[in-house]
Amino acid sequence: MPELPQRKAGIVACSGEELAEGTVSRLAALKVLQELRPGHTVTICLPLFLAGGEGDRAFARVHPTITIDGCELRCAARGTEMYSGKPAASIVVNDLAAQQGLGKIEGRRQLNAAGKRAVEIAAGRLAELVDEVLGRPHHPAHGGEITEPAPQQTRIATCSCGSGIPVGKITIDGNAVEIVALPLIFQRFHELGRSPDAAVDELLATVKIYNYVAPGAEESFRETIVRAYAAFCEEEAAAQ
Repeated sequence: MPELPQRKAGIVACSGEELAEGTVSRLAALKVLQELRPGHTVTICLPLFLAGGEGDRAFARVHPTITIDGCELRCAARGTEMYSGKPAASIVVNDLAAQQGLGKIEGRRQLNAAGKRAVEIAAGRLAELVDEVLGRPHHPAHGGEITEPAPQQTRIATCSCGSGIPVGKITIDGNAVEIVALPLIFQRFHELGRSPDAAVDELLATVKIYNYVAPGAEESFRETIVRAYAAFCEEEAAAQ
């Protein structure tokens, strides 16, 4: 099977700036991205995601997402479910604070003691959820946090916008259809020496891992994808 991008968890944080809990959400997400699970997480820009950002929505269709909201409105969770699918897991800061008896969180620019503690607790819980959705072992330390930078990875928060998951477009029965990871699938099949005729079923099976294909549309998808892959192989041969 061709190698596809490393599976990561996408974190969608509340973008509400009018509540201190929104600040907690963003700081907790940043702590996970930079310190607790670098290399295993990316952030999805909620405003761009809701506005139709192709890269973010493509990422969310392929990788599990975890949302962290400040309040019961759950804007991040609802937006993610509306445009890509139900999140693998969700956190609401208000609920977490109540469970931990933290008291009132205050300070949008400068969090009070309850807010700072909420950041630590929410980040620890997010890290646990990342391990769960990715099937990684979790070794509690320092209150449930693991501070292990990924090998040869810089400790920088990365965004899924332009994150390297290409989206190919093909025309099926007169309709333009976006296929997540199609260029990469073609590239890997070509590198493995798969000819269009011999790779028909394997191509469709790989595409279906990352994209929904209705049962009644499989034949049309199969024929179109094979033709597109044959054209790709011809272009690669001409370029050599």
